[in-house]
Amino acid sequence: MAAWTRWGMALAALLLASGAGGRALTLDDVAREGELRLLAERPDPQGYGYTARVHIDESSLRDGVVRMQTCHLRLDPNPRVVVLFNRERVQSIDIVRAEGVERAWVEGNRVELAQVQRGATVCIDLRSRALDAVAPGRWRLHAGPLMRRYLDGFLPMDAELAVSWPAGLLAVTAVEPAPQPGVRLVTHDDGAQLHITFAGRLSARWELQRAGGGQP
Repeated sequence: MAAWTRWGMALAALLLASGAGGRALTLDDVAREGELRLLAERPDPQGYGYTARVHIDESSLRDGVVRMQTCHLRLDPNPRVVVLFNRERVQSIDIVRAEGVERAWVEGNRVELAQVQRGATVCIDLRSRALDAVAPGRWRLHAGPLMRRYLDGFLPMDAELAVSWPAGLLAVTAVEPAPQPGVRLVTHDDGAQLHITFAGRLSARWELQRAGGGQP
């Protein structure tokens, strides 16, 4: 009971500072550890969001290395934020934009943010070996884990994941999570977009193959 009292007090403080946009968050909107909720409608549309744009070319299909442009938008206020990348996969990290933070710097395989103000934006470019060959002419692209942590749980957030490639190079065969309320997939000849609204810890993946199912 004491833990829920602490949650209630913390959420009340969060709501008082959150301003307009959507209805007020309640404890029912918070996902606990180990829980993932896909949301058909976001209760706080002006809250934190994440975007990632991944660029795949022929070289990526050989070595698994992709270029990524990521942005953390409308950040929550926090004295310290750490954006952690997979040490085994990331090859380079570059902070290209930081607004509403006192300081932002790269430390090993992570980005550190100090004194983050409400609504801050941080954009990070990187190269990462995020593409795995799973069979001849087939690849798997990993994204995440993504989360908006608050105390012992997770608040709602949006993730917009986009992948691009030369027209006619690849096709999407599946995504995880699959399209459903809270998950929207749009595909094109030269890429695809996956929009996910959720609360919890999310790991997404793309299943890709050469267009037409052929091998190189």
